[in-house]
Amino acid sequence: MKNFLFVLRKPSYDGLYVQEIVDIILTTAAFEQEVSILLLDDAVFHLKTNQNAQNSGYKNTSVLLEILPTMDVNDVFVEVESLAERGLNAEILAQSVQLKSRATIADFMTQFDVVFAG
Repeated sequence: MKNFLFVLRKPSYDGLYVQEIVDIILTTAAFEQEVSILLLDDAVFHLKTNQNAQNSGYKNTSVLLEILPTMDVNDVFVEVESLAERGLNAEILAQSVQLKSRATIADFMTQFDVVFAG
């Protein structure tokens, strides 16, 4: 078993990238690999409550991320500075996350066998 970290940086409705990466995450988890997710930059918006994807032409990624625990993906990490820079805080997010400071991200990534960044 390998330990995977998926790093997302793009917002929810910025093309098919996010939907494709969520599919890769779910596939990796289905093969019983240990999967964690790190949200940086505009990717922190994935966890914002009350998203409405109805007119975007894309799937509602907040709903896709909500099913992660059913696939044994329980470790979602968010960079504190990315939240603050976008006027968000952990209390308004749709699911619970573990907060990481920007200064610790590089060392944090070294804990994983595979880092899949986009």
